[in-house]
Amino acid sequence: MASITREELLEKLFHNDYEHLKGKKLRVTRVRVPGKEICLAHVISPSQACIYQNLALHIGVHEGEDHMGESIGLLRFTPWEAVVAAADFAVKSADVQIGFMDRFCGSLILTGSLVQVQNAVEEVVRFFREELGFQTCKVHKS
Repeated sequence: MASITREELLEKLFHNDYEHLKGKKLRVTRVRVPGKEICLAHVISPSQACIYQNLALHIGVHEGEDHMGESIGLLRFTPWEAVVAAADFAVKSADVQIGFMDRFCGSLILTGSLVQVQNAVEEVVRFFREELGFQTCKVHKS
C-alpha cells in the first residue's frame, strides 16, 4: 500500500467537510479499541521444574509450594480486563489454582492436574465464545 500525504488523509477522513475545515486547527486522536478475543489457550502437561521457575510460580504467594507434576494452562485475552472474569470462571469450573493473573496485559496462568487444567481452559474458552461472543482460538496441548 502506497503512503498518502497528510492532506490526502484529512480529505479522506472528513469527506464533504474538508473544504470547510481547510486552514483551521484540527486535532486528530487515534484510539485503539481491542477486540474481544482469546488469542492463546494452551495446556502444558506435567511440566518440569525449570518451567515453573521461569514463570515464577515458585515465589510470592506460591513460595514453598511444590508444583512438580502439575500442569499449566496459559490464556491471553483482549480486552485485558476480561482476565478477571476468566480467572473467576476457571476456579469455579475446575479444581485449579491461579498461578498468575495480569489484568493489565490479559495473561492468565492456571495450575493443577492435567484433567482439571484442561477442563478449566476448555470451559473458559467455551464460555467466552458462546456466552460473551468472543473470538477464540483452539485449545492446544503439549
